[in-house]
Amino acid sequence: MLVVGLTGGIGMGKSSAAAHLREHGVPVFDADAYVHQLYEGEAVPLIERAFPGTTRDGRVDRALLAKDVAGRPERLKVLEEIVHPLVVQAEIDFLCDQEAAGASVAVLEIPLLFETGAEARVDVTVAVSAPHHIQSRRVLDRPGMTGHKFEALRERQLEDADRRGRADYVLDSGTTLENMRTELDGLIESLKLQQGSVMERLRPLRSS
Repeated sequence: MLVVGLTGGIGMGKSSAAAHLREHGVPVFDADAYVHQLYEGEAVPLIERAFPGTTRDGRVDRALLAKDVAGRPERLKVLEEIVHPLVVQAEIDFLCDQEAAGASVAVLEIPLLFETGAEARVDVTVAVSAPHHIQSRRVLDRPGMTGHKFEALRERQLEDADRRGRADYVLDSGTTLENMRTELDGLIESLKLQQGSVMERLRPLRSS
């Protein structure tokens, strides 16, 4: 099974790409969505212990937690040491389930793919990218978003040029969603063919 790491900065169209893949039967693990689950379940007592007063009614209060770690890299590191191992284990479980189900391709949707070293856990990396003015418009159109919040989020992420430089493939979402979807379909089909070719070459070696 080919494991694809899908990434992109905020507002780049990564979630739209992931949704399109799901609609076409490609299994996708959403790391951000899983963190939201953790903040309402398994991670709550761990975070309350490390960040007293940041949970309410059995769930993490994201605003209080963000206030606690804002501008304090050492506190952010503590949070990451709690959350990241849980996310990694969930990704492993997801991939094992998909391989057992016979999937030829599975996708890990990870916003901070390169920032956290998660590229080491995938076979191929795909970065979704758009020009800065389009990214800004998309993000600032979101309810409750401000320029300050946007810049704070961007500071945690690689520059788009760096992400594009590190990715195996770059998906352009700066034109239309339809164009991006067409490009994505072609890329996935190409990756499936490459995977098939690799497996054909390995099969005699595995049987010997």
